[in-house]
Amino acid sequence: MARSTYYYHAANLDEGDRDESLKLHIMRIYTQHSGCYGYRRITLQLQNEGMNVNHKAVQRLMRDMGLKAVMKRSKYRSYKGEVGKIAPNVIARDFTATHSNQKWATDITEYKINDEKGYLSPILDMYNGEIVAYGLSRHPDLQLVMGMVDMALETARPEAGLIIHSDQGWHYQHAMYRNRLRDAGIVQSMSRKGNCLDNSMMENFFGLMKNELLYLYRWHSIEEFEEALVKYIDYYNNSRIKLRLNGMSPVQYRLNNERITVNPSNF
Repeated sequence: MARSTYYYHAANLDEGDRDESLKLHIMRIYTQHSGCYGYRRITLQLQNEGMNVNHKAVQRLMRDMGLKAVMKRSKYRSYKGEVGKIAPNVIARDFTATHSNQKWATDITEYKINDEKGYLSPILDMYNGEIVAYGLSRHPDLQLVMGMVDMALETARPEAGLIIHSDQGWHYQHAMYRNRLRDAGIVQSMSRKGNCLDNSMMENFFGLMKNELLYLYRWHSIEEFEEALVKYIDYYNNSRIKLRLNGMSPVQYRLNNERITVNPSNF
């Protein structure tokens, strides 16, 4: 949101408006998160700050103020037929996980800035939606995917039995990728052909990233966007609260539950 828009709304609040204070807090959070928070997430953030507020009141005030989250989507597809081995759909849309590094999802998405194309290849932990590792490249080649996998294995050091789910893109059918997973004791899972819902957690992240970053600003160069993308992923992991995580960010949720798990009072 433009700074001038914020001050326009702030200046035009009636002095006698009993919701004035709440409107200002809503505008602050909405502006802080670049217009990407809807009424549910803003309500959670207000509650996290100690305010006793109902989501219906926030929804009503946002409607009165003309505030709503931006929505737009697109999709890069890497399917080229059966060029390697197709893995079974082990996940079968069961995206629940009881701990981190139990189920991962991955995919590649494309972004275009001033006729230059770039590609983001992340690994997402289904437990809390955290981006475990990612790679950026101007080419959607095998090196992009293999570098991401190596980074994830080095960072997370998962135990054998972890499941990693993808679509049937040629990268994930490739023998080098399959062998790397096998050597690490990772179970490979693939969506059914042409069924994006089988990998909906990864699709959801791509949608959020594009809605909240790519489509929100006018980028002067692909380098400018990629610098912002690195910051966005850090923001997404560490600061952006999620409804299903009880108003915590992915990292906050993981750390909170790890503390609960090792708490001596639990024994």
